Amino acid sequence: MPFLEHLEELRWRLFKVALALAIGIGLSFVLIFSKQIDVVAILSEPIRPYLKGPLIVTAPGDLFDIAMDAAITLGLIAASPVIVWQIWGFLSPALYTHEKKIVIPALVSAAVLFLLGMLLAFEYVVPVTLAFFFSFQTDAAIVMPTVDRFIGLIISMCLAFGAIFELPVVIALLSALGIVQPQYLSKFRRHAAVGCLIAAAVITPGSDPTSLLLLTIPLYGLYELSITVSKLIARRRDRSLAAEVA
Repeated sequence: MPFLEHLEELRWRLFKVALALAIGIGLSFVLIFSKQIDVVAILSEPIRPYLKGPLIVTAPGDLFDIAMDAAITLGLIAASPVIVWQIWGFLSPALYTHEKKIVIPALVSAAVLFLLGMLLAFEYVVPVTLAFFFSFQTDAAIVMPTVDRFIGLIISMCLAFGAIFELPVVIALLSALGIVQPQYLSKFRRHAAVGCLIAAAVITPGSDPTSLLLLTIPLYGLYELSITVSKLIARRRDRSLAAEVA
C-alpha cells in the first residue's frame, strides 16, 4: 500500500477510535449522572463495615471529579474492544503468521490478568489493609476518611495489582523474541523472591504484614508461571527452528 493510503487508513481508524470513545464516555456519563450507577457506593464497599456514617467530602467538587473520572474510565473500558480491533486491523498486515499467533493470545491474556489483579486487590487486599489500619482506632481517635483520599487509595492499589499481574505476558513476549531464556529465570528464583517482597512492600500502603503477604505470594506465583510459559515458548521455538533446518 502506498504511503498516502496508509495515512488515509490511519485517519479513518483514528476517527473510529475517537467515535467509540465519545460514545462510551457519553453513555457512561449519562448512567452515572442519572444515578443508574453509584460509583462512590460501589468503590466504598470495602470500607463500609468500619464507618459510623458516610464518607466525608471536604470540597464541593470532589464528587463531580470522581464521577467524571469514573465516566472516562468506564468509557475507555467500553470502547476498548473497538480500539484494540482498530489497532490490530492497522498493524496485522505487517506481521508474519507466527507473530500474529503470539500477539492475539498475549492481548487476551493481558486483559484477563489485569482484571484478575484488580479483582484480587478490591476483594481481598484492600479489605485486609483497611482492617489493619482501623484496628488502631480508639474512642479518643476516630478515623474519618474523605472521599477523595479513599477513592484514590482504592484506584491506585487496583491499578498497581493489575499492572503487576501483567508479568507473565511480558515474560512470554520476551521469551518469544528470544530476549529472555527460561534457564536465566530459573537461576534467579531467590533474587525474584526478594524482589517480589520488596515490590509488595512498595505497593502496599503502611507496614501491614498481611497485605504484604497477600501480594508477595501471588506475585511470586506469577514469576513461577512466567518460567513455565517461557519454557513452553522456548521449546516451541526450538522445534520450529529445527524443522526449518531440516
